[in-house]
Amino acid sequence: MADERRTSRKPGRPASGRSGPRYAERLKAERKQAARDREAALLRARAEHQRKSRLTGRAAILVLVLAVLAVSYASSLRAYLQQRGQIEQLEAQIFEREGNIADLKREKERWEDPSYVAQQARARFGYVMRGETPYVVVDENGDPLDASAELGDPASVDDPDVRAWYEDAWDSMKIAGNPPTRVRAPKDEIQAPEEDLSE
Repeated sequence: MADERRTSRKPGRPASGRSGPRYAERLKAERKQAARDREAALLRARAEHQRKSRLTGRAAILVLVLAVLAVSYASSLRAYLQQRGQIEQLEAQIFEREGNIADLKREKERWEDPSYVAQQARARFGYVMRGETPYVVVDENGDPLDASAELGDPASVDDPDVRAWYEDAWDSMKIAGNPPTRVRAPKDEIQAPEEDLSE
């Protein structure tokens, strides 16, 4: 079947339709068309390249404008944030000072009360009412204790059996002023205190 489709032509002769003046004209027309297509494609490529180069120039200008805007907005934003921080700091100071003013107003109202004034005069200056006897608690140096001081626990006070140095000094002064008439003889044996023996 494939053999039947073959045309009966002699080798070396062109197939029908590829010879003659029509074929040459058609070939010439096709070549002109191909040349026109190539030229049109080349023109399109050049136009596209110019369009791209123009777009690149426009893009560069756009990027430059955006950069300038970003820098100006960044500085404005930085100034805004600094001012916002200062405003918050000032608002905090205002809130604190309003609290201080309220405390001072309360303090002023308390000072208008005569019993509070008497209490403060008693605590600060040691004033007492007529007929009262004031007592001042002093520390070991003789300085008066303020209201914030706390007295020690009597249970933690030094041993009462231990004699202070001034008691021994006073006893020696009494003996010097009134010497004993009889002097005891020295002991032959030295005894340990009872506390040591009980252990």
